[in-house]
Amino acid sequence: MATYQAAVFLAAFNLGLLWLLMAAPLGRRTIRVSRIIHERPEELWRITRPAGDQTAWHPHLVSVEPVDGKPDLVELAYRHPDRHGHPSRRTMIVDRTAMTAAGTFSCEMRVVGDSTLDPSFWAGYRESRKVERAPLGSRVTFEQTDNYRGLAFYLFRRLALGRELASLRDFVEERQTSGLLHFEHPAWQTFLVTVSTLMLWPFFGLTPTGLMMSTFLTLVILLHELGHMVAYRAFGHPSVRMIFVPLLGGIAIGGRPYNSHFEVATCALMGAGFSALMVPILVAAHQSVQELPHPGWTDGPILVFIVILGAFNLLNLLPTYRFDGGQVLRQVFEGQRALAITSFVVTGVILWTGWRIGLNPTMLIVGLAIFILLSLIRTKSIKPREALQPMSAAERLTTGFGYYAALAIHAYAVIYACDRLFS
Repeated sequence: MATYQAAVFLAAFNLGLLWLLMAAPLGRRTIRVSRIIHERPEELWRITRPAGDQTAWHPHLVSVEPVDGKPDLVELAYRHPDRHGHPSRRTMIVDRTAMTAAGTFSCEMRVVGDSTLDPSFWAGYRESRKVERAPLGSRVTFEQTDNYRGLAFYLFRRLALGRELASLRDFVEERQTSGLLHFEHPAWQTFLVTVSTLMLWPFFGLTPTGLMMSTFLTLVILLHELGHMVAYRAFGHPSVRMIFVPLLGGIAIGGRPYNSHFEVATCALMGAGFSALMVPILVAAHQSVQELPHPGWTDGPILVFIVILGAFNLLNLLPTYRFDGGQVLRQVFEGQRALAITSFVVTGVILWTGWRIGLNPTMLIVGLAIFILLSLIRTKSIKPREALQPMSAAERLTTGFGYYAALAIHAYAVIYACDRLFS
């Protein structure tokens, strides 16, 4: 398979996978997780009921307090901070509780208040807990029902619910919790990085050169996400982490919600911005080596890395909804007219870069069609409870210049390397 055909196929595959993970209409779904725990139902209900001692076992709760004067309301404080650095809080109403002589306890709850998210986010959410007697102890069942758009959030909640029950079981049975069970553990992420590299290999050809290119692409993705993580830290996020998804790349996650539009734009831009800092260093190093005696074959890998670094980040700057470029431009430009004109100019620059390095018009049209389809993918919007702080004129100017600098640097990187590889 020709390299450009493999690239188009990989892009189309990623488009379908993104739609499945982020936008597929799953409808109303119920996540149900159940475990057998060696303990009496009465004891388990004491620590799992809405106003019970959940902080003793729950991995994220720091406090559970009944609301004064309202016995059916309970306020939960979580370790995850809100945008101001305080524990995020959620108020839940207990719609129904039931207890039977056979040792079965159950309750149903829903969210009526959140210090971080707008109430509309919880409109369709329902939660239930059930503890019933079993031969070897008790069966504990947690359920969450909500409307889902995209498989990613559904899978995330399933993993989180499973982790809650595992923490409950470990606490009751006095087990040592293993960090390896966490998906974010470095060992798991290293494994996924390796798997992704091997899965990308066939797209570049099952040759040593193909393996080199897939390895370079994985390294470029890691550097890109590192840039996002550096930005999160600079804005004071208490913790940052990266989750690597084979074939799709990495996702950098901050430790709290965004506080301002400038923070959103800067954290999105720093993926390509951090990589842009490497381009002049790599180009200068390559030009310096040309003045010294060296094997001719060493030029190829350096130039290939520059091409992959430039092309990946250049495409990431496209003004589509799901890409960093779209995130940045939506913060900088308030008016739809200015945003549309800028998006047209940026897309034109990237298409010109493709034409400049010799891509045929058919491939450019196919690539443009894929990214237009990508821009049409819409996910469930997560509206914050409070509006983000607006950007000042100076912040807009700084972010705009940073965006266009990253665009120009990566376009130059692609042209520089391709001119020398294919001359």
